[in-house]
Amino acid sequence: MFKKILIALAALAVLIQLVPQSVFPTTNPPVNPANSVETRAHALTPAVARILERSCYDCHSNRTVWPWYSKVAPVAWLLSNDVKEARREVNFSDWAQYNPKRAAHKLQEICEQVERGEMPLWYYRPMHPATKLSAADTSAICAWTRAESAALGK
Repeated sequence: MFKKILIALAALAVLIQLVPQSVFPTTNPPVNPANSVETRAHALTPAVARILERSCYDCHSNRTVWPWYSKVAPVAWLLSNDVKEARREVNFSDWAQYNPKRAAHKLQEICEQVERGEMPLWYYRPMHPATKLSAADTSAICAWTRAESAALGK
């Protein structure tokens, strides 16, 4: 009985690899630098830009670095969904899409979430230890979000 279950699980593992990659894409949309936070933000410092790139861009930009295991189902499905949802929440590659009111709201959320330790996500950090935010990183991000909101007039 145990052997049959193992064979069935192995067969299922092989079969799910046949789901087309297009169903759960692990690719990046094109990046237009003119729309990015680096170009559009008024108060973004190079130091904060580096923090965002190191700790946020894999999920919250169109510059995701997809690891090898992002091509293996069902992990590919989970990663694809996580990145899709993250980009929907805030996408630093498409910062120009946010009007000043929405951008100010996103900036407030960014600061709140990093202060509460909610970002980067707890389950992402063990595989990507460089993304962990220090107290200084968090302070720098929040200082930027406040300065950026002020520059937006919000």
